[in-house]
Amino acid sequence: MRRRSMAVLAAVPLMFAAACGSGGGTATGASSPASSSGVAELQVTGQAGAKPTVAFPSKVVETSSYKVLTPGTTGEAAKLGNSVIANFTVFTWDGKENKIAGSTYDEGGPQVITLNEQVPEILRKGFAETKGGGRFMSVVAKDTLPAEQQAQAPPGQSQVFVVDVIGVPQAKAAQGTATDPGVEGIKVESPGGDAAPKLTTKTKKKAPKDLVAKTVIKGAGPEVKTGQSILVQYAGKIWGSDVEFDSSWSRGGQPVMFPIGAGKVIKGWDQGLVGVPVGSRVLLSVPPDLGYGKAGSGEKIKGTDTLVFLVDVLGAY
Repeated sequence: MRRRSMAVLAAVPLMFAAACGSGGGTATGASSPASSSGVAELQVTGQAGAKPTVAFPSKVVETSSYKVLTPGTTGEAAKLGNSVIANFTVFTWDGKENKIAGSTYDEGGPQVITLNEQVPEILRKGFAETKGGGRFMSVVAKDTLPAEQQAQAPPGQSQVFVVDVIGVPQAKAAQGTATDPGVEGIKVESPGGDAAPKLTTKTKKKAPKDLVAKTVIKGAGPEVKTGQSILVQYAGKIWGSDVEFDSSWSRGGQPVMFPIGAGKVIKGWDQGLVGVPVGSRVLLSVPPDLGYGKAGSGEKIKGTDTLVFLVDVLGAY
């Protein structure tokens, strides 16, 4: 539901994913001797929870390694298959400019990452040893690439990730007693537990002209504030046709993250979700002027379409 592309954020968490395949290759752990561990050559300053500064030596280490800087104390560390909320800053270590390739601290807040086989193993090792509130650093070098691709990697550089772990979200759906949102023509079924709800928008009733936000399940958490990033599950359909144009549930049921109240999603979300208690399920009916406007979006959404969303707000950071 982003209004504009956030290319840096999209690329940073899996910067090496496409090239790394299974994330295999040699990986040197934090207990390795300094002579073989690139992280031992780096100095990170700043507290976890704020954008870090890294001092680089001129000689680049092209062997992957990791080091837990602060282990963290909140919750459990992430395991393979988990989603994890984190801030991260990525540097290109070339021994010269050592530029920042991207940072969530500059680009709208923390992101949710699914720890699957596409994430380089050296990063997964760091996540596996770092709880919420902690920080780790990984040197992701060309040895993470399959052997046939290593020769094609740019010589004399590695990527350095400094990762601040916020936590591992547990809920996959809003929990609690569901009520009828009371929007004529729209039907919501809430099966309970972590099961996906069902949204039906097939109706001959006219769509509301104004934004409608109705609570289906009221959460017990803090209210969402402007400028936060929210962790959500959602389904989006077109009023009257029941055509689904987007859904986190249909893409495997993993929660996703969006900045809210800051003009980085459609206006209907910014206006309808700020102030919602975490843990809530909310029905939004969004008129065209608060959605994608006269231009519409893609092949499914026309400029005259009213959009209907069912949104589970699972966290706010």
